[in-house]
Amino acid sequence: MSPRSSFAEAARTRERIVRAAIAEASRIGLDSLTIGSLADRLSMSKAGVIGPFGSRENLQQAALEQASHIFRTAVLTPLADLPPGALRLSRLIDAWIAYLADCPFPGGCFVTSTSTEFDGRPGPIRDHLRATVFSWRTLLTTEITAAQAESPAPHRPADEIATTLIGISMSINQEIQLLNDDSAPQRGRSAMRHAAGLP
Repeated sequence: MSPRSSFAEAARTRERIVRAAIAEASRIGLDSLTIGSLADRLSMSKAGVIGPFGSRENLQQAALEQASHIFRTAVLTPLADLPPGALRLSRLIDAWIAYLADCPFPGGCFVTSTSTEFDGRPGPIRDHLRATVFSWRTLLTTEITAAQAESPAPHRPADEIATTLIGISMSINQEIQLLNDDSAPQRGRSAMRHAAGLP
């Protein structure tokens, strides 16, 4: 096998392990994820699972990074050709709700569930989550500010609206996952639009 083929195979194996880790952690929690359960799931040895990462914690962080990337791709990529403003914020809300309604993770929004799991537990995973959530909140506040700039009407503070939208998303995630409420996505979309001052 050539070095290039070997590198590509190693990358595919790493990606396969991370995908399985996300699926497993989405159901049982990131802290409950074990190398043994992943090895069984993937028909691999424990050494083969941990090898590409060096430690269980590094694997957990890789799963969190990939889950965050999947979220951003689903919610932000459709906005790439739109300038900042009300239409872009409206489309962001639509994509966010669509992500929650048809979530790629078995247990719903990965960052939401992991944040609840680790928010009171200091350490590298919490630090990683904090940076991820802070980055999203900052981006969301920027999008809201740009939308507000299109109207001279008085507005609530953009960071307050960002908090409201994030709270709605967490509630809708729960209603979809725990209550199996098919009406939750539409209700969430309407609530987010109202909170953001959109028609």
